[in-house]
Amino acid sequence: MFSFRPPSKTMMVSLVRASLAVFLIWYLFCLLAPAGSGKVVRVVSFPAGSGIKKLATELKKNGIIRSSWHFIIVSRLRGQAHRLKAGDYRFTDAMTTTDILRKVVNGDVDFQRFTLPEGYSIYQAAELLQQQHFLQRNDFLRACGSPRLLTRLGIRTASAEGYLYPATYNLSQGETAEQLVAQMTAHFEKNYSAIARKASGRGMSRHEVVILASMIEKEAVSPAEKPLISSVFHNRLRIGMPLQSDPTTIYGVRTFCGTVTKADIRRSSPYNTYLNPGLPPGPIGNPGADALRAALHPANTQYLYFVARQDGTHQFSRTLKEHNRAVQKYLKH
Repeated sequence: MFSFRPPSKTMMVSLVRASLAVFLIWYLFCLLAPAGSGKVVRVVSFPAGSGIKKLATELKKNGIIRSSWHFIIVSRLRGQAHRLKAGDYRFTDAMTTTDILRKVVNGDVDFQRFTLPEGYSIYQAAELLQQQHFLQRNDFLRACGSPRLLTRLGIRTASAEGYLYPATYNLSQGETAEQLVAQMTAHFEKNYSAIARKASGRGMSRHEVVILASMIEKEAVSPAEKPLISSVFHNRLRIGMPLQSDPTTIYGVRTFCGTVTKADIRRSSPYNTYLNPGLPPGPIGNPGADALRAALHPANTQYLYFVARQDGTHQFSRTLKEHNRAVQKYLKH
């Protein structure tokens, strides 16, 4: 009959020593020997609020390290697991664990991502850049109004307003405000060209299209309504009716949050479309693709009015009588 003999104390000690030796060899091998020769180059994102496990998983998935567990162990033994800085980092598989940790602890990012939301004006963009510690507000605004830069970029207006394409941009270390403006306007040129090729023209200059698109972007909450809002503005322009767009009354004064006051409507400004006929002299924000497309392709309607409902969408009307009823329904209650 088979009988089980528990391992002796000497045998247990030998097993423990052998296990420790194997672990030490594995630990040192992963620590000192990179995963590759440098042929693999990856940009790995480490978002704010992420933990060491997230970074280790991404590094292993991208072939930068041999073992995610080894990376976690080393970072915790060194007390670095909670000192990692968020950002987008470029790594190669020739980097050791020490190299990688040093890079992330020091925040040595190759670039950071900045997103310009649709409709944001240059003033809002400048505030956002400063809040996120990318650029100083005044430096960005100065670049947006630099005659030398605008001439070089082929923008024949006094400002880059309207020509900064809403998108996510990779900002490299030391990138200047002028370089960012150039990157944004290049993105606009590429996207506008693709949109305009499919347009019928409508007798509008590119600058007029951008102005109108910027107004549509500010007025619309629902993307589906942009062609409808565009149709209202086109119909009014055709018959010489003032555009009476609320966001134009406060351009350069404060951010549009959906409402304006009687004082805003009475404020003397070349951008105030209650007081001045036709389009304002320039864009009031930076429109995205949907708004640019809507400016060139308005819906076929007879609408002349719209008023916001409580959910941000709009009620459209053909006559002043219909519009007044809508105002009573949505604004007076």
